[in-house]
Amino acid sequence: MAWYDEAVFYHIYPLGLTGAPKQNPYGEPVHRLNTLLPWVDHIQALNCNALYIGPLFESGSHGYDTTDYKKLDSRLGTNEDLKQFVAYCHERGIKVIFDGVFNHVGRDFFAFRDLKQYREQSWHKDWFCNVDFGGNNEYNDGFSYGNWGGYNLLVKLNYHNSAVRDYMLDVVRFWVEEFDVDGLRLDAADVLDFSFMRALRELADRIKPEFWLMGEVIHGDYSRWVNGDTLHSVTDYALHKGLYSGHNDHNYFEIAHTVNRTIQMAGGDLTRFRLYNFVDNHDVERIYTKLNNKAQFVPVHILLFTLPGVASIYYGSEFGIEGVKRRGGSDDAIRPALQLEQYANALTENPCTVLIAALGKIRRQAKCLDYGDYKQLLLTTGQYAFSRSIPEETAIVTVNNAEHDAELHVPVPGGGMYVGALTGEKKQVENGCLNLRLGANSGEIWLSAPNGTFVPVDTGLIHRRMQQKAQEQSETAQQAHISAPKAEKLVQQAAGKSYDEMSVEELQAQILAKMAKNGPVTDQMRRSVEENTHHGSLLNWVRSFR
Repeated sequence: MAWYDEAVFYHIYPLGLTGAPKQNPYGEPVHRLNTLLPWVDHIQALNCNALYIGPLFESGSHGYDTTDYKKLDSRLGTNEDLKQFVAYCHERGIKVIFDGVFNHVGRDFFAFRDLKQYREQSWHKDWFCNVDFGGNNEYNDGFSYGNWGGYNLLVKLNYHNSAVRDYMLDVVRFWVEEFDVDGLRLDAADVLDFSFMRALRELADRIKPEFWLMGEVIHGDYSRWVNGDTLHSVTDYALHKGLYSGHNDHNYFEIAHTVNRTIQMAGGDLTRFRLYNFVDNHDVERIYTKLNNKAQFVPVHILLFTLPGVASIYYGSEFGIEGVKRRGGSDDAIRPALQLEQYANALTENPCTVLIAALGKIRRQAKCLDYGDYKQLLLTTGQYAFSRSIPEETAIVTVNNAEHDAELHVPVPGGGMYVGALTGEKKQVENGCLNLRLGANSGEIWLSAPNGTFVPVDTGLIHRRMQQKAQEQSETAQQAHISAPKAEKLVQQAAGKSYDEMSVEELQAQILAKMAKNGPVTDQMRRSVEENTHHGSLLNWVRSFR
């Protein structure tokens, strides 16, 4: 089997994590990528063995408006920095995939600059979709063109032009030869040209053994993309939605239905249909924010690591940080700068981190979670149990989203002893059932033949700490209420300071003041500011105002 069949991913948005400027000054390289080397050790400690990082290459702003596909973004460093970074990951047994932003380019991309300068005489006028020299746009180019999502910042490429396809395939060859990358996540794959994806798959099968192609797809029949001709995997947005709403609504039927639909798409063969599972990423709000009851962080992640597919953690969410999309659609708060030193003791003291590391270890050691079939054993609105089996081993996964303990009688074929991989508890099959008591908002992974040893995790302690953390955040928010006079005083107090020098309260006051200039500040808007107490996130937020 291939490396990605046993992958547990960690996802980094590097421009955000490193605190790079929002706009690229195209100046001398700043070696911010090197500051992420300690994160590689952290990824390894979480028992992840693969990293999805991107976008990485030169762009004008957020990274998805690429201007040079063969040059690391100067806000992150140099090509040599990226080469050494990937090598460092490989030394620690971590595979690396890049963001492949091939559907569109930025306006400073060389071919688009040529189009602007030479118009009808440009050798590159056919590189882009729907170029109309009788039109215009907000940049006053004197022509219009196809874009992504209605944003003229993102110029859509024309893959009916073989020169475009050949250019991008050459880019992928370059990334393999120069950086030894192990695969790609294809941005906007749901609107990317299928003929290009087929050509990319042919190239992938030639240039490097087990080169993995995973696409960003939101809706639809995933089998259109995941097959032997195009991609190996796509993002499972359907499961992402089910995992948080199925807990918020106390409705495990939604999650089970989503899994069964995926099995139907796969024609029953899950071994060729491993979707990329996640509970949050650089485009959606943090899972800790989305959950109405923060204690449900536990069963959500047990399901993430045990349901069919490839499990992934988005940087910072292992610490239980918050992240909300802001008014106007700003993503800055969900792509914050973080300092790893602030979480130095997280692997022993932070309940979220302890749980993620334990689940990562279980996933790495229990091969039935990689290769096993799936069978639903029990389903109610509040409780859910299923098995993942291979001949040598079976995992019985049990979760409870109720606010109270639950008694479960899970039918199990055969007999024998099962061991809880999280708690170390042992259970004998009696009368064809595992008879269990699950705590509120909890779960367990019962293994028939544990492969290796597991350090027991006190899930009750995790639950209690989750509740305590939620209570503390609520009390902090109440204590930190910023009245209008207090906000005005804090703004005056911060006069002359740079944003970096301001306290959390001063940054909150600045944000509220800027909001007020744009219109009335509702109670919900005020709460969203007051509940955000992360300095890096607030810095990104305040700088997002124009």
